[in-house]
Order: sequence, then C-alpha cells, then structure tokens
Amino acid sequence: MPTNETVDLKTAEAFSDSWVNCFSASPYTLVQVREWFDPVGLEGLAGKSVCELGCGNGGLLQYVARFSSNVTGVELGRCVEVAKENFQRMQIGHVQFLREDILPFADHHPDEYDFVYCIGVLHHMKEPAEGFGAVVRSTRPGGRFHCWVYGYEGNFLIRTLLEPLRRIASRLPWRLNKYALALPLAVPFFLASQLVKRLRRDPFERLVPLYGYLKWIGRYRFAFHHHVAFDQLVSPQTTYIRRETIAAWLDRSDLENTYILPRNGNSWKFGGTKKR
Repeated sequence: MPTNETVDLKTAEAFSDSWVNCFSASPYTLVQVREWFDPVGLEGLAGKSVCELGCGNGGLLQYVARFSSNVTGVELGRCVEVAKENFQRMQIGHVQFLREDILPFADHHPDEYDFVYCIGVLHHMKEPAEGFGAVVRSTRPGGRFHCWVYGYEGNFLIRTLLEPLRRIASRLPWRLNKYALALPLAVPFFLASQLVKRLRRDPFERLVPLYGYLKWIGRYRFAFHHHVAFDQLVSPQTTYIRRETIAAWLDRSDLENTYILPRNGNSWKFGGTKKR
C-alpha cells in the first residue's frame, strides 16, 4: 500500500511535467489572480509575510510578489527549480523557494506567516484534509488563509467523462499525454468555450453543463485551454470536494471569519482567520 507521501510525491512530479513544459512562465493574468484571491485583496498583503503552499513554477507568486516583499513558495516537485530560474531572470529577488512537502513544512514552520494560500493543490493530495491542516498550521494567530479546490458540485460531466480518461492518461509519458490526448481534447474544449462566451446567460446558464466555467475560460487563448486540459489529465490523484466537506474543515475552534464562495459554478474558494 503506497503511503500518502509516496502518492503526493508522484503527483508533484507529474505536475512538474506540466509546469516545466508550460507555454509561459506564468499562464495567468492579474485579473485571474485577483479572481482566485477574492475576497482577499492583493493590496492588503503589503508588509505581510506570505506563503504559497504548492507554488508550481511560481506563476501565481509572480503577481503576489508585486504586493508583498516577504514571500515564500513551497513546492514538492522539481519544477521549483524552474520557478527559481524564472524569478532570477525577472530579477525578483525577495522570494524564497523551498522544495518540501507541505505537511512536514507546516510542522517545521508553525504559526509563521501572516497570509498562507493554497490554490489548486489540496484536491490533488492523497489526504486533502491533512493538506488543509498544513495551511492552518502555517498561518500565524491573527493571520489569514485562503484556498481553492475543484468542487464536487457542478462537475458531473468532468467526473463522469474525463476522470476515467485521467486514470489512464496519468500513466503515460508526458509528451504522449500532452500532445496525443490533451491537445486534441483542447480543440472541442476551446470551441465550446468560444460558443458559450457568446451566449446570453438566461436561459443557457441552466441548460449548458459547465456554463459558468466555459463562460470564464472562453476569455482566454487556446494555449491556456491546452494547459488546463493537460493539467486535468496529468494528475495521478484528483478528488472533487463537496461544500459540506469544506464546511467541516472550517468548523474548528481556532478559526473565525470563515467563508466558502463558489467560483464559476464548479469550484470553491474558502478561507478565514486563525484566532489569536
């Protein structure tokens, strides 16, 4: 029976294949990053110590580093080396990168950061609840945390059609996965998003599966669609998380001002404050 650590390392290395071969040093825009972080305002990070758990190639940190001068990125996969190279090239010198598993990292750095965030990581861990625990442990009393995960709700089509393919695709060499599977899938994915982008919200919002998500991603270029398709297929481990599960995570005596917000109809943003 593989351990959680073994499964999470395998997942981190699989995503390194995605990040090391990404079409851009950051596939995101500032608008996207603000959407992910809402209701946390990036301007409020000035003067705060910030930590990203699961930073990939630093695509989000590039934007966060504009607003905070004390930033740490933690990543288990080898793509952390690419993140370091990207930041050296962009002459961003106030970001520290550490190659560590976020679970022991949180044990070694308890109550340390004013703001801890974890975007798109927990749902790929063998035990997402333990990952959330690491987020809270790393947050100092009085500090804030913020996470984003795939939702169980709103993803029936993905869970039914894409998940069986992911279980096969994630075992393939990354080039075969990215170009023989993800690339052809990205074409109808892109065409669907371009069609939905042009539809009026009513009545199609209730009729078209993944309407909100397709409406959102339809604003972005084909390369981003391909990147997302590959991200979906490369992971050896994915859990679609129910709102009630997140609510149970947040139901802790050491947390306050918690929130759970839907994003694009198929994912959840959530966070809060760690009590002093």
